[in-house]
Amino acid sequence: MSVQTLTLASEADTQALAHTLAQMNLTGSVWLSGDLGAGKTTLVRYWLQAMGHQGAVKSPTYTLVEPYRIAGAGGEPRSVYHADLYRLNDAEELDFIGFFEYFDEPNSLVIIEWASRAEQVLPPPDYRIDIVRCDDDSRRVQLTGLGAV
Repeated sequence: MSVQTLTLASEADTQALAHTLAQMNLTGSVWLSGDLGAGKTTLVRYWLQAMGHQGAVKSPTYTLVEPYRIAGAGGEPRSVYHADLYRLNDAEELDFIGFFEYFDEPNSLVIIEWASRAEQVLPPPDYRIDIVRCDDDSRRVQLTGLGAV
């Protein structure tokens, strides 16, 4: 396991981190944690765009999951699921919406905000990104997992 801490002083720094994450071609699950307004969804938006997604990136706050089909590194399509479990009432709801099937797809990436709301039923993450908003409005980001940037 590797751990790295970065400071993001600007939105350009967030875009640069997203570009680096896209280059890593991660699969499995990534948990994002941080308070409301820390920049989790903004990071995911830039990350999906850096992966080649064209078009809007919607926050899944009310839908729980937004699916994306993105060309992989070799041009083959891959599934990316962006989940936000902040409004999840009961972790068992995930079973009803077929959420666990996303983990079975080969080469898929499941990015989960507020995974702590369901960590008792979720498989452990392959990678964690913890974001803390600092007093000077910068972000302190801790990356944990294999191949941390």
